[in-house]
Amino acid sequence: METVKKGEITENLNISEASSEGSSIARIDNFVVFAEGGVPGDIADVMIFRKKKNYAEGRVVNIIKASEDRVEPFCTHFGSCGGCKWQHMTYEKQVYYKQKHVEDVLERVGKIALPAATTIKQSANTKYYRNKLEFTFSNKAWLTKADLDSGASLEQNALGFHVPGRFDKILDVKECFLQDDLSNKIRLSVKEFALQNNFEFFDPRSQEGYLRNLIIRSTSTGEWMVVVVFSRDHKESRELMMEHLKKSFPEITSLQFIINTKRNDTIFDLDVELYNGRSYIEEKMEDLIFRISAKSFYQTNSLQAYELYKIVRDYAGLTGNENVYDLYTGTGTIASFVAGKAKHVTGIDYIPDAINDAGENARYNKINNVTFYAGDIKDTLTPEFIAKHGKPDVIITDPPRSGMHEDVVRAIFKAAPERIVYVSCNPASQARDLQILDEFYSVVKYQPVDMFPHTTHVENVMLLTRKVSQ
Repeated sequence: METVKKGEITENLNISEASSEGSSIARIDNFVVFAEGGVPGDIADVMIFRKKKNYAEGRVVNIIKASEDRVEPFCTHFGSCGGCKWQHMTYEKQVYYKQKHVEDVLERVGKIALPAATTIKQSANTKYYRNKLEFTFSNKAWLTKADLDSGASLEQNALGFHVPGRFDKILDVKECFLQDDLSNKIRLSVKEFALQNNFEFFDPRSQEGYLRNLIIRSTSTGEWMVVVVFSRDHKESRELMMEHLKKSFPEITSLQFIINTKRNDTIFDLDVELYNGRSYIEEKMEDLIFRISAKSFYQTNSLQAYELYKIVRDYAGLTGNENVYDLYTGTGTIASFVAGKAKHVTGIDYIPDAINDAGENARYNKINNVTFYAGDIKDTLTPEFIAKHGKPDVIITDPPRSGMHEDVVRAIFKAAPERIVYVSCNPASQARDLQILDEFYSVVKYQPVDMFPHTTHVENVMLLTRKVSQ
């Protein structure tokens, strides 16, 4: 396509679609242009920064005619921060494209007969919906064009989010609309206190500096957990920071810290030390209470997680007589949630710490008809295991983004449940798995669920039933 050249502006492009990665799509004959910052319905000029044989990538630099679905972003960090890529699009159009993406990818990748999708479950809250945010300290702040053009003396220390594609650059976040505003107050106070006391912000290249990460978790019951990650064990400096947080924010019910001397930011192999309060916070769902520790996985949109789990329970069709297997059970939230409608639930996950949390939550809620096992699912779900724990009537599976290993699908075939409820955070890997599942199972219905407004991410819950010929 000679009219589209790298480094030049292509004018008057008609933005017609939204991609699942957050860009918009324009077409010139059969040539595709992915344009950052566009909204379907826009007519815009696009600066091309990458060109391949069949497509080009660029960003909108001038809007000639704005789409009816374009709205003003409410966050000043929009366009610089890697999250909330669809904040400039009406929420109604966001969920339209999420549903369309699920339907398209299931048809294109799955290549099997499918019923019409149930209408996507929208999120009641489109701001302040997350219960967990992780921030990074850095002495290498990402400077936006506006920062550079201001001519002001610029602060190099930052506490915020990674800039997409840059491990060493952090966008200093002034205000974030993802978590309750107390999160903003805590983060800003931590940064101000650190600067006042000359605490060194971490340098990801040289691996020097004192402050590394800040993790803030909250629950719908009003409890807060704050975890500060330091690069070394310096008691005097650490206690200065922790005392500041303790005195400034009595709302914090769990105040903890981690010493991380490694070259990466993962905390799952590190000890978490309690400074004040409890070592966990509690989330409530119906009559269940889930204890969440610093390392625990819990759906990051608490209110929408409840809606998701209700769909799962409904799809499972439980009458109180079913033997249920919950694969990739994590901390057992789904297993515990459906247990009241089942005869027995067996949860399996490959992470031992998660299984320990699952068992603790079940005991805490006095749920006696659940059992949890740690192990690789393809190795655990054997004929011997099934003989010992009983043939499942229903299998619920909620795998990671990569989907299920083919050996796990084959193990499900041997278990031969009447129904499978497949929860996925990646419709593409779910569609791939459907190609294998189609040998013995038919899709009855499915429903997308929007867990993360203003992002391109979407969950999908699917019910499959065993074919008579199996």
